[in-house]
Amino acid sequence: MGNAENKSNGNLGSDMAAGQSERDLDDVKNHAAFQKALKNDENPLKVAGVKRWEDEAGVNRIVNRRVFELEPLPTPADVLSNMPLSAEATDLVVRSRNEIRDCLYGKDDRLLVIAGPCSIHDPQAALDYAHRLAKMKDELGDRLLIVMRVYFEKPRTTVGWKGLINDPDLDGSHNIKKGLLLARKILLGVLDEGVAAATEFLEPTSPQYISDVVSWGVIGARNTESQIHRQLSSGLSMPIGFKNATDGSVKAAIDGCYTATQQHTFFGIDHLGRASAVETLGNPDCHVVLRGSSHGPNYDTESVQEAMQSIRGEMPEGAAACHGLIIDCSHGNSGKDEIRQAEVARELAGRIATGEPDITGLMMESNILGGNQPAAPLSQLEYGKSITDKCIAWPETERLLRELANAVDVRRGA
Repeated sequence: MGNAENKSNGNLGSDMAAGQSERDLDDVKNHAAFQKALKNDENPLKVAGVKRWEDEAGVNRIVNRRVFELEPLPTPADVLSNMPLSAEATDLVVRSRNEIRDCLYGKDDRLLVIAGPCSIHDPQAALDYAHRLAKMKDELGDRLLIVMRVYFEKPRTTVGWKGLINDPDLDGSHNIKKGLLLARKILLGVLDEGVAAATEFLEPTSPQYISDVVSWGVIGARNTESQIHRQLSSGLSMPIGFKNATDGSVKAAIDGCYTATQQHTFFGIDHLGRASAVETLGNPDCHVVLRGSSHGPNYDTESVQEAMQSIRGEMPEGAAACHGLIIDCSHGNSGKDEIRQAEVARELAGRIATGEPDITGLMMESNILGGNQPAAPLSQLEYGKSITDKCIAWPETERLLRELANAVDVRRGA
């Protein structure tokens, strides 16, 4: 009886495996058919012979008139178990998160500096940059807490390249599965260089795949008023910066910080990729990032003082946001011009040296080469140059980091 039962179970397992293989093959065929239809300017939902889950489940196709499914993604549990953090990387993430918190609360007098490419599009160049930044971290680590900007998701005002996770091949193929795995691989590589990573969280699902490798996160200007992103931040395990809105509203960022400190329950996915009700405890380590606006910069002393007055009037006493803020040298504070961005960083160094309070850290968009270039497949691009916003070149980045470190020295001696 036992043998018969085992044989039966074995056949059942084989049947299930065969069924899964058939579904995987169908997914590949459907994907190819959909892509071919799109390239031919046809409606992929009307491609003949393509199996749809609505048909298999007996659901009327009225539910998905403008949606079609591509390949299923692996679960967060699968990705994290197949691409785990090493013991050394885990220690770096934990240690750097604590160091960032100490800077935010004034327990560490180093200047927090988040520097790196506007966006990551080339894995080799990203790790090359991380290697260079690691040397600066070793040289200046007693005065600067250096974290690498490793951004994979790009919010767009209208349309455009949405980042490496969404379109890793830079050709409109949108292989998100490849992008997710590649993003995690790059983050692990950055940690292997001994450098902590910072990123912007845009999609509410992607943090399940990469947030364990991130030491500092930010909610961008376009999303700082988003309830979804405020709720997401309330459950993230690292300090989160909220940028002022694109129109310059600092209150939007303050409201984001306050909301994220609270407990929330919202729609999300669990480690197995299942739709779930997610409950969070609240994140006390949120703070404001001044990035300028469509009306001009807001990094000047008066703007910083006004922002801090508003923050201290609305946030609970003792909150991280009440100690100080971070200034983004790019975006509205420099008109996205890399030459002006360096000038902003240099001006801030001078103000820090004089002991100006409330500036906890700053952000710089920096790359191996300065400027930017139009997006295109990797083989057609100039190595180490941004395909999104203009970045400060590496030699100038080195000079600025040393000037900022010297400014901390002067401030300590004042």
